[in-house]
Amino acid sequence: MKKTIRDIEWQGKRALVRCDFNVPLDNECLITDDTRIKAALPTIKYLVEQGASVVLMSHLGRPKGEPKEEFSLAPVAVRLTDLLEMPIIFAASDSVVDDDVKETCSQLKPGEIALLENVRFRKEEEKNDPEFSKELASLGDIFVQEAFGTAHRAHASTAGVSDYIPAVSGFLIEKEVKYLGDALENPERPFVAIMGGAKVSDKIKVIENLLTKVDSLIIGGGMMFTFFKAMGLEIGKSILDEENITLAADLIALAEEKGVKLILPVDTVCADEFSNDANISIVTRDNIPVDMMGMDIGPESIKLFRDEILNAKTVVWNGPMGVFEMPNFAKGTEEVARAISESSCVSILGGGDSAAAVEQLGYADKISHISTGGGASLEFLEGRVLPGIAIIEDK
Repeated sequence: MKKTIRDIEWQGKRALVRCDFNVPLDNECLITDDTRIKAALPTIKYLVEQGASVVLMSHLGRPKGEPKEEFSLAPVAVRLTDLLEMPIIFAASDSVVDDDVKETCSQLKPGEIALLENVRFRKEEEKNDPEFSKELASLGDIFVQEAFGTAHRAHASTAGVSDYIPAVSGFLIEKEVKYLGDALENPERPFVAIMGGAKVSDKIKVIENLLTKVDSLIIGGGMMFTFFKAMGLEIGKSILDEENITLAADLIALAEEKGVKLILPVDTVCADEFSNDANISIVTRDNIPVDMMGMDIGPESIKLFRDEILNAKTVVWNGPMGVFEMPNFAKGTEEVARAISESSCVSILGGGDSAAAVEQLGYADKISHISTGGGASLEFLEGRVLPGIAIIEDK
């Protein structure tokens, strides 16, 4: 078990909290989605209530190691002020940490909050430079890891600071590790994994690891056509991860060897062009026309997947079933989301497109846990050690 903020006596201490405030901004630098900011609020509020002073830090976008106004965290400070209904001190500095910033942080009273400028304004951040890590660590007494979205990166603000001050997890990290960890180590069975998205290559290690854990593995999305190709089927103009056809065949064999039920779509919604207004045809998987492309799973596949999901006790889902951004090819993704929402299972969504789809379709509140980190959740499901989690002290 990892230490959390509950294991610390915070009165009079300064918490240095790494959040994931990498939020989307429009052309006028206004925040268009504050989900990630809201996700950190329970931890921030707890620290304030416990008498800590709080220094928040995050990255935003890819400024590539130099100050760029369009990547400033100033809009985040404004939104935090609104959401917390209290003033947030924005410690603006192009060098992130300087004498003024150190002074500001050292003068914080219990219950006061400061936000640093974008840590990626310094090239030392992504290099996990010890000197920059030490500069950041000097701003707090205890490091609170709350940025699951970057926990798979060994950067100064996500890992390096823990060389100089003790590290504990916030509530968000605690929840991520609990749900994902339980699913991999001690799932309620039947345990079903659903993998979608375009490329097999993105999910190879995840699938290999899950095949040692799950009872059933459902494959949908663009990657199904690489599996079809490995089975010797015609896929027309469908997306193909050509380099990994052999690997798809190996994964089919591995599923058989491990006694895992591998469920592939039995039919597909095809289109004559990549457009919502294309001519559409629903065909069985062994009848995909040479001049058409698969865009979604078909109705028979939806029934097949739905039955498996409703029978499950644990479901992990990563990746949409089709080109869900186009309404005519969103049904597969929508019906999988609906089945999960109607199931009594523990359901975990691995961030990214699946999370966006579920939010868009209105099923988010029916999912047990939606991960805040797409890449991090995938690496966790691969069984890899995440640097930003490994540095948290054990109880």
